[in-house]
Amino acid sequence: MKKKIEVVCLVLRDQSGYILATQRPLGKRLALHWEFPGGKVEEIEDPEEALRREISEELSLRIGTLVRLPDVEHTYDFGAIRMIPFLHQCATRPALTLLEHTAALWIHPSAWTELTWAPADIPVLQYLLAAEFSKTT
Repeated sequence: MKKKIEVVCLVLRDQSGYILATQRPLGKRLALHWEFPGGKVEEIEDPEEALRREISEELSLRIGTLVRLPDVEHTYDFGAIRMIPFLHQCATRPALTLLEHTAALWIHPSAWTELTWAPADIPVLQYLLAAEFSKTT
């Protein structure tokens, strides 16, 4: 059995509760699917370091305080991953430079079904919706 690939992703949320979604480019696995930005954890990195590196490489962005969310395990036809999501609340939406993605947009989690998401990201979205619901009840 192959080892699960560890990946990290950033849930970047603005003051209104909107989250950043990025679209995978053509020519890559899951092309044109939407996802939370991030990438693979290298052997020498801890997940938070990996996320900071990936976000710098993909969006030319530095991020502040991170809150770890529940991990997601998912098996694709190309292998199994363990995705480690982190949340960062931003006071204002940052300027983004898309270095790896085709597009980016801010979307409210309740509208997530309007986009075609990478399957491993869907449990993170569902977690966000459940957390929002529990705040209002």
